[in-house]
Amino acid sequence: MRTCEEPRPPNGQSPIALAAGQSEYGFAEKVVEGMFIVVNSITIKIHSKAFHASFELWQLQGYSVNPNWQQSDLRLTRITDPQRGEVLTFKELTWQTLRIEADATDNGDQDPVTTPLRLITNQGRIQISLKRRTKDCNVMASKLMFLLDDLLWVLTDSQLKAMMKYAESLSEAMEKSAQQRKSLAPESVQITPPAPSTQQSWSQPFGVSPNASSIGQYFDKHDMKESSYHLLISRLDLHICDDSHTRESGALKHGMLGGAMQLTFRRMAFDYYPFHRAGDACSHWVRYSEAMETRGQWAKKLVNEFQSKIEKL
Repeated sequence: MRTCEEPRPPNGQSPIALAAGQSEYGFAEKVVEGMFIVVNSITIKIHSKAFHASFELWQLQGYSVNPNWQQSDLRLTRITDPQRGEVLTFKELTWQTLRIEADATDNGDQDPVTTPLRLITNQGRIQISLKRRTKDCNVMASKLMFLLDDLLWVLTDSQLKAMMKYAESLSEAMEKSAQQRKSLAPESVQITPPAPSTQQSWSQPFGVSPNASSIGQYFDKHDMKESSYHLLISRLDLHICDDSHTRESGALKHGMLGGAMQLTFRRMAFDYYPFHRAGDACSHWVRYSEAMETRGQWAKKLVNEFQSKIEKL
């Protein structure tokens, strides 16, 4: 993989649907989604103008799950609402070991001598939720949850500085990509309910007659109101060590010794909602609490004041 200076255009319709000669969510999509994938090892290399990185995964598995993130009947791994013309699907990826390594490139803006950044983790998993339109399979919203167990990370001060520079080099490309996604964000459109077919019965278990109101309520319970990305680490032990004595041999002569710092985080979580607008409700957020109501009222007041000033101008 290589980072782009300018974001590429969207991929368009689903290649699975196009290859099957169909334009809407149908049998071909359900067959591919029902596959159980097992990969012994996979290596992903990422090249950028400032650094190059590699991701190595062992014992990677990908499979469909129900909304409670449990393996079950494939018919229960999707929720189709004919009234909305939308379908929800749920996937999970697991692995035994993940190794991440990043280093500066020769032509980058990094220091001439840098320490490669390395991270090795034990088993983890990624939970993916997708909401698509049935008429063209376009993704309307997605939810990505990156879950890690106990994590031990040893960093030197030079590695920490390099990591900050790596993130800074990617910020410009990520900002351009975010602007493109916001400009192409799907809007609410009137969708004509498709005609009932035998394929839609797959979303319902045997012996249960489809009911529009019950399907709508079940759909609302697991619906993604907007795209979001989440990182949850059960426990993180971060060790930051000073390696300046390796670069400045004269420091020891003046009695200056290197130090170390240990930080322990429990239940550390990061939530990112790239399409959320200022002043909109946050009740659908993952870790929403009543304390956020005050913040929501304050943000809405500022937005209203800003809009009134713009209207006067």
